[in-house]
Amino acid sequence: MQINEQNNIYDIIDRWEKEENNITVKRAYECIRTLEENEQPSGCARVYALMARDRWKHQRRFDPMIRNWLQKAEELDDSVPLLQQLRPMERIDSIQENILDTQLTPLRETDPASARYRVAEQLREQCRQMIQYLDDTLDTWNPEELTVDFLNVVENEHLRELPFLLENIKQACERLASSAQAYMDTASGSFYSPEAVREIKEAISHVEQLKEKWNEASSSLTKVGEEYADPLEELNDMIGLHGVKSRVHNMYHYLQYQKRRKEQGYQWKDERSLHMILTGNPGTGKTMLARLLAKIYHQLGLLQRDEVLETDRSRLVGSYVGQTEEKTMALIKEAVGGVLFIDEAYSLKREGMAGNDFGQTAIDTLVSAMTSGEYAGTFAVILAGYPEEMRQFLHANPGLRSRFPESNHIHLPDYSMDELMEIGEKVALENDFFLSEESKRVLEERIEKEQVDETFGNGRTVKNIVLDSIFQKGAAIGNQDYIGIDDFSLLTADDIQEPEGEQPKDKRSAVQQLDDFIGLDHVKQEMKKLASFIRVQQQRREEGAPTVPIQLHTVFSGPPGTGKTTLAQVYAGILKEYGFLKRGHCIVAGRSDLVAEYVGQTAAKTKRKVREALGGVLFIDEAYALMSSSRSDFGREALDTLVEEMTKHDENLVVVLSGYPEPMQQLLEMNPGLESRFKKTFYFPPYTPEDLAEITERSVERFGYHFEPEARELLKSRYAVSNTDGNARLAEDVAEEIFQQQAFRLFQSEQSDEDLHELTAEDVKHALEVRVKSEGEEGHEERSYTN
Repeated sequence: MQINEQNNIYDIIDRWEKEENNITVKRAYECIRTLEENEQPSGCARVYALMARDRWKHQRRFDPMIRNWLQKAEELDDSVPLLQQLRPMERIDSIQENILDTQLTPLRETDPASARYRVAEQLREQCRQMIQYLDDTLDTWNPEELTVDFLNVVENEHLRELPFLLENIKQACERLASSAQAYMDTASGSFYSPEAVREIKEAISHVEQLKEKWNEASSSLTKVGEEYADPLEELNDMIGLHGVKSRVHNMYHYLQYQKRRKEQGYQWKDERSLHMILTGNPGTGKTMLARLLAKIYHQLGLLQRDEVLETDRSRLVGSYVGQTEEKTMALIKEAVGGVLFIDEAYSLKREGMAGNDFGQTAIDTLVSAMTSGEYAGTFAVILAGYPEEMRQFLHANPGLRSRFPESNHIHLPDYSMDELMEIGEKVALENDFFLSEESKRVLEERIEKEQVDETFGNGRTVKNIVLDSIFQKGAAIGNQDYIGIDDFSLLTADDIQEPEGEQPKDKRSAVQQLDDFIGLDHVKQEMKKLASFIRVQQQRREEGAPTVPIQLHTVFSGPPGTGKTTLAQVYAGILKEYGFLKRGHCIVAGRSDLVAEYVGQTAAKTKRKVREALGGVLFIDEAYALMSSSRSDFGREALDTLVEEMTKHDENLVVVLSGYPEPMQQLLEMNPGLESRFKKTFYFPPYTPEDLAEITERSVERFGYHFEPEARELLKSRYAVSNTDGNARLAEDVAEEIFQQQAFRLFQSEQSDEDLHELTAEDVKHALEVRVKSEGEEGHEERSYTN
C-alpha cells in the first residue's frame, strides 16, 4: 500500500472516530480488505470497532453481528481504545439477556402438589444458574469501565450502582434458591408448608423488584442520545427535500424567537399558527414530516406531547345524524396536547358528493374546536394529500382555509432518481444488505418502470422493491444447505430483477407479431420504419448526440375489420420493446368512456381514462364521434382535455385515433391542437379476397382443424366474387360458422376420429351462404349510415 493511500484510509478512520463523517458497511469492508493486504491489524481492529459502535448506537442492543465484529477486533488488537468503551456496554447487554430477561416460574397454591414440587425444583435450578453467572460477572467487573466517552455520558450515580445491584440480585437469588429447597424438604404428598410457599413468593417479588431497579439504572445508558435527539438533525438526515428543510428550519427559528419574546413579556396579538398543510405525491415523506413537526412543537414547549394521532375520513365521518360530531370530537380530545394528522383530507368533502354526506359536518366540528372553546390552542392540525386535490378542497372550504395561512403550506416534491437510489441503498443497509454496482443498475431500471404517473410511491415504492428483493433472495436460497456470507448480506442483480408474472398467451415478440400479420404491407413497413427511427434516436441520446423529437401519436384510418385495434396493441408492444413505453399496454376507449352527461364531469372522466393508459397506448375508436356542432355536447371538452393531457404526460402516453378516413380528416381540421400532434396517419385498406381466405384458414388451424383440398379452393373462389368489404371479422366469423356446419353434418351421420378434424367443401358452402350474405347486408347498411 502506498504511503498516500495508507494516510488517506487512516484519515477516514480518524474522522469516523470523531463522528465527522460516516461510511457504509460496504466501504468499511473495502478499508479492511486494503489494510489486511498490507498487514495493518490495528487499523482493521479500529474499523471493526467503529462498525460495532455505529450499529449499537442505531439498535441499542448487541446482536450477533456486533459481537462478531468485536471479537474480530479483539483478536487483531485488544488495545484499541474504543473496545475499552464498548466492553461495559456488551457486559450490560449480556446481563440483560442472561439474567434480567429470565422469567421466574410462579408458584401457585391452587396447583396440584406434584406441580408445586416441580415448580420449586425449576426455581432452584434457575437460581443456581443465575448465581453462577453473576459470580463470574462480578469477579471480572471493573466499575471504572463505565465511562463511555463516545456517548458523552457524564458522571451518573445510577451507573455506579450497577455492580451493587448485581450483588443484591445475587443475594436475592440465593434466598430464593434456599426457599425453594426448604419447600421441597417439607413437602410430603399433599401436605406442604404454607410458610415456605409465602417465603418463595416474597423472594420472587424481591428478585423482580431488583431487576426493575437494574432496568431503570441501565436504561439511563442505553437511552443516552435518544431523549435529547434534535428533530432538526433528524430532518437534516432525511434524503433530499432541500427546500422543505430550509422552510422547516426557518419556521423553527421563528417559533423559537416567538417563545423567547413572550418570555421577555412582549405581547403577541397574532401568534403564528401551528396548523399546517403538507402536499405531495405518495411516498414523499408527509407523515414523517408531520412527526418531526410534532417533536419540534414539543421541544419548544408549544405542545405538551410529541405524539401524532393519524386519522382519515373513516374515523371522522359517521353514517347518521349526530355520529360525525361525536366521532370527530372523540379524536380531537385524544389529540389534545399533540398533533392531529388527517391524511387525504379532501376525502371529507369532494365535489359531487351526495347532500346527505356528513363530511362537511366533520370539517365544521374541526374548525370550531380549532378556533374556540376549551380545545382551541391545545392541539395542532396537519392536513395532507395530493397538491391539486388539496388546493380544490381548501378553495371549497373558506372557513378551513383561513386557519391555514399560505406560509404554513409546505409542498414535498417528488424525489430525483439519485435520491431514490440513495433511499434504496439506505433501506438495504438498514436491513444489513448492500447493493452491488450491477444491482444498482437493475434497481434504477425498476424505478424508472414504476415512474408512470402521480400515483408512483416515491420512497415507499423503492422501499417495497428492496424489501421484495430481500424476500425473493431468501425464498430462493433459504432451503440450501450451505449459505455464504454474500447470501446473507449482498443483493445481486438477479435478486432485484422484477419477478416474472403470468406469461402472455402469445410468446412472440411484438415485431414478430407484426411480421406475421396478414396483409397490410404498407402499414407494417411504416411501423418498422418508425421503430427503427426510435432505436436510432435512443442510440444517439446514449452517445450524447442531438436527437430529433419523436412523434408517436398516430391516426389509424380505414373501414371496420381491417385490423386497427389489433395493430394498436402490437404498436404498444413494439414501443415497449424499444424502450419508449414503460408498460406497453393498450387501452381501448370510445365516446362513452370519455364524455359524461353533466357539466364538469367530462374532463375528469377523460383524465381518468388517460391515467389508465399512462405508460402505454390510448386507442380511441371512432374518435370523430367526439366531434359535434352542438354547443351543449361535451365531446369538444373531451378533445380539449385530451390535448392538455397529451402535453402534460408527453412521452409517457401515446394516443391513437381510429375511424373512417374522411370523418377522421374532418376531426383533425376542426381541432388545430389535434392536427399539430397527429402528424402521421396509417391507412388500413380493406383486405383482399386472398387475405380473407388466409385469415379464415389460420383460424381453422388455430383450433386443430384442416380443410380438404376442394374446401380450400371453394373458399378462395367464393371470397373472390362475394361482397365482403374486406372485413377480417367476417373471415373469422366464417371460420366459426364452418365449425358449426361440420358439427351439424357429423351429428346427422356416422363419424370417425378423422372426421372430427376435417372440414369439407359442403361445410364451407353452407357457411358462406349464411355468413357472407348477412355480412354483405350489414355492410351495405353501415356504408349507407356513414355516408
